[in-house]
Amino acid sequence: MDTHVFTEFLEAISNSKHRSTLEEVFHWIAEKYPYLEPVVKWNQPMFTDHGTYIIGFSVAKQHLAVAPEEAGMNHVAEDIEAAGHSYTKGLVRLKWSQPIDYALLEKMIEFNVMDKADCTTFWRA
Repeated sequence: MDTHVFTEFLEAISNSKHRSTLEEVFHWIAEKYPYLEPVVKWNQPMFTDHGTYIIGFSVAKQHLAVAPEEAGMNHVAEDIEAAGHSYTKGLVRLKWSQPIDYALLEKMIEFNVMDKADCTTFWRA
């Protein structure tokens, strides 16, 4: 999978440590889920599967925001609580000062891939 579609987004991140961390996250997703398509929509990097949204990211000063849609958030709510991450109904904030929670990302991605296997729209209806 070619994640070069994210180059411009990554180059705009002024903090080199944050940029490097996000590059690692994108590389991890590309290696683990080679069938997911990296895209940028609404100026945000995301991964799709057969044209449907799976997971997206945004960058803030103190955290990486990960958005798996509300259904994906509901699926991992207990994991988010147990890990002590800050969150809303649509995204979880992974602090830059902590290691990336790859187990949580994996659970979000795998749930959305499975749950949206027959989805024919970008977002859940």
